[in-house]
Amino acid sequence: MNLIILYDRIRWEEKQIAEEAKALGATVTMIDVRSLPLEITSNSIKKEFDGVVLQRCVSHTRGIYYTAILEEHNVNVINSFFTTMITSNKLLTTLKLVKNNIPTPKTGVAFSYDAALKIAKDIGYPVVIKPILGSWGRLVNKARDQDELSSLLEARELFSDPLYQVYYLQEYVKRPPRDIRSIVVGDEIIAITYRYQPENDWRTNVARGGIVDKAYLSDDEHEIILRAAKTVGGGILGIDAMESDRGILIHEINGTVEFRGAASVWGNIIPRSIAEYAIKRAKN
Repeated sequence: MNLIILYDRIRWEEKQIAEEAKALGATVTMIDVRSLPLEITSNSIKKEFDGVVLQRCVSHTRGIYYTAILEEHNVNVINSFFTTMITSNKLLTTLKLVKNNIPTPKTGVAFSYDAALKIAKDIGYPVVIKPILGSWGRLVNKARDQDELSSLLEARELFSDPLYQVYYLQEYVKRPPRDIRSIVVGDEIIAITYRYQPENDWRTNVARGGIVDKAYLSDDEHEIILRAAKTVGGGILGIDAMESDRGILIHEINGTVEFRGAASVWGNIIPRSIAEYAIKRAKN
């Protein structure tokens, strides 16, 4: 069977998945989407992508549109277009979580400077302002009061991309100095880690220096994570949660999850599980 890995930048994760898939007997084809245009009116796309496709693009734009094209030509893609679309957008993710009664931080959205100040007051300071697209904690800021939020909004209004004028605001959850990253593959949680915030930063992203350690969930927490995965369509996901006095709160879901940090404490179980899942999907 052929596993096709789509990428626009080969990271450690893609290399590990490819190695594990080869060890399981699969043929692995690596495709840089930047160098392979698609004639979307052609009937030959299905033949060109004969196998199961694992979409691992860093770019949200490349990943989501390449997935859409392949799916419309009946190519088996992991993750699906639906899952990719929802998980790449924090606003859409929150809507799905709320609709399905998955616990998540109090969140508001505004489309102007004045409206953002109003919803922040309703949520209560401090608030966290995030871009609806993006990862690695970029442009995620905490505002302790209205003056700080005003400065952040003024900066955002200078950006030419209108998506940055979609003001997505969340309560600042009082939590331990860590969050929980669960890696879900299919209907299983493969690995769970605490991500401890580095010194002088309240964010826990490993890309920003967050420290990783093994973590374990209670049965109830386990069930919440799997419900969250199902809510966004399932597949291969990184689900981030915070501990609070209301229990765990799901705050983000990543559809092209990086796992080098988690693998430093869990070993090769993650890329091996991803490869096994892809092969199983191809056989079915």
